[in-house]
Order: sequence, then structure tokens, then C-alpha cells
Amino acid sequence: MTAFFVPHLSLGAELSTNYHERSRLFGFRHGFYTVGSILCLVSMQLLIGAEAEGTDVARQRAWELSLPACAFMALMIFVAVARLRERPEFQGRVGTNPIRAFADIWRNHHARLLIIVTLIENIGSASIGVLTLYVAQYIVGAPAMAPLVILFYMIPSAFSVPLWIPLSRRIGKVRLWMYSMLGTGFSFGAMFLLPFLPVEFRLPWIFLFAVFAGLAAGCGGTIGPSVQGDVIDYDELRTGERKEGSYFAAWNFVYKSAFGVMLALTGFVLELSGFVPNQPQTMATQLWMVGLYGIVPLVCYTVGAILFSRFSLDEAAYREIRAGLDANTSPSARDDIPA
Repeated sequence: MTAFFVPHLSLGAELSTNYHERSRLFGFRHGFYTVGSILCLVSMQLLIGAEAEGTDVARQRAWELSLPACAFMALMIFVAVARLRERPEFQGRVGTNPIRAFADIWRNHHARLLIIVTLIENIGSASIGVLTLYVAQYIVGAPAMAPLVILFYMIPSAFSVPLWIPLSRRIGKVRLWMYSMLGTGFSFGAMFLLPFLPVEFRLPWIFLFAVFAGLAAGCGGTIGPSVQGDVIDYDELRTGERKEGSYFAAWNFVYKSAFGVMLALTGFVLELSGFVPNQPQTMATQLWMVGLYGIVPLVCYTVGAILFSRFSLDEAAYREIRAGLDANTSPSARDDIPA
């Protein structure tokens, strides 16, 4: 997946250099990506049902589902490779030294701030992916509803994309993304209250805030890669090179590192809290669980939003960058472009 995602996102960043059209492009990508994920959830539900009928039935169902999925994926990748073309003016403009390329990324203060924010944000979001099944089973008491909870998150994430594109034009991409971080954090922060609610209210509560979190995540999926593309253009102005691959490789590394850190932390915390699989959990264990599921995302997304408020590459700054690139600005003049 890494070998696919890095060039895929890199190509998206160079297909358009228009500040808002780039958001529209990545918004469509996010929508189709999430719809594909929803289809995966359907497959997951079918496999859960098959498992209840026996191991052999589950294996046969897995084969029946995976074969057409793999064939369709291979076909779509082939069509994309055959039909899409890289911009010829961007070809041959990358350095041959990867160490220097990653050093340029760290020297880019916009990219450096974005990397830190991405790390913090993804530590929070990783806890969500890891713990949804645990919360559904041991706190809500409805393990079979876990795929539906995820569905309530994914559907607003996919179908809210047409909302975020015009809003980003009105209030700005950077400000909108910052607000969406806060919205995601507070939506999952509300999950901390689950153990204190009457049992009959817990499932509606998690459905409700999954919808709000999905709406905010749709904004991040639309606007985030678009802002990253703007940062790559700033690097081009300063260095004269195109480094989409290096930039998206760095962001992908941060994402996977955050997920790995949170996965290890979750296992460690659950063990210390006295978690016993397939048994009713003590209130202390439940509080640790919803602390990871609610408070950690709340803190991470809030800190990320506060840090991101310092991000200065807005539409006005990007217009100056674009003007410099279009005018083929000399290296000596690049230092005069405002940060």
C-alpha cells in the first residue's frame, strides 16, 4: 500500500497548481477512497456472518470476496497508469541525493510544522482505529454493531466532501482544516462519557458522535493533501526542484509511525488496566479504554489545532509563491518570498 500511496498522492499534488482546484481533486479522491472502504466493511460483515457458520464456510467466503476485489483493484490501477500522465514540465527536476531531499523537507518550516501536526493528529486518530471494536464490545455491549459504528463514521466522511470545498473558498483551507481538527477531537472526547451513561443510551451516543467525527474527518481528507501540495510548491520556489515523492513519503512515514506508537501504547495500557479478553470489564478498565478512545484524540487534535494556527501558508501567501514560480523566479529572489 505504501508503494501505491506515495506515487498516487504525489501525482495528485502535481495534476493541478490551482489553490482551490487542488482541494476539489483531493476531495474526489477522498470520497472514492472512503466509498471503497465502506465496501470493505460490507465484506467484513459478510465474513463475520460466515464465521458463525463454521471455519470452512468463512474460508470459502473469503476466497469468493477477495478474488473479484483483487481483480477489480488490478484493473483500476492498470487504467490509471495507462490513462494518467505526469506533467512534462515537472520531469527531470528532482535531485539524485535522497538525504538532501529529506533535509530540504525539514528545512522547509511549513513542512516541518505540518509534519509535527500530522504526527500528533495521527497518534490521536490511530487510537480510534485500534479501539473501536473494544469499545463496542466491552463498553457499549454490542460487538456486532462495530462495523455499523464505523459505517456511521465513513458515510459522512465520504459524502460531506461537496460541503467542504465551497467552505474552504469562503473561510480558507488552513482555517477550515484547523476547525475540523477541533471538531474531530471534541467528537471523540465525548466518547469518554460512555461508561457513565445508561446502557440503553450508549449505542445512540456512539452513533451520534461517530457521525460528527466523520464529518470532520471528511474535511481533513479533502483539505489536508491539498495543503501539503501547497507546501511542495513552496519548496519548488526555494530549491527549483519538484519533490512530491519525498514529501509524501515523509508524511506517510509519520502516519505509520504514529499508528505503531499508538498500537503499542494501547496494548501496554490495557494490560496494566487489568483487561481480560471476553469477560466483563471493571469500571477502572473501562475508564482506561475510553481514556485512550476519547481523551487521547481530544488532547492530540486540540494540540495539533493550536500548533496549526501558526501555519502561515494561506491563499494570499500561495498567490505570491505561484506568481514567483510562473515568472520563473531566480534563486536569489526566492529568499524574498514571504513565509
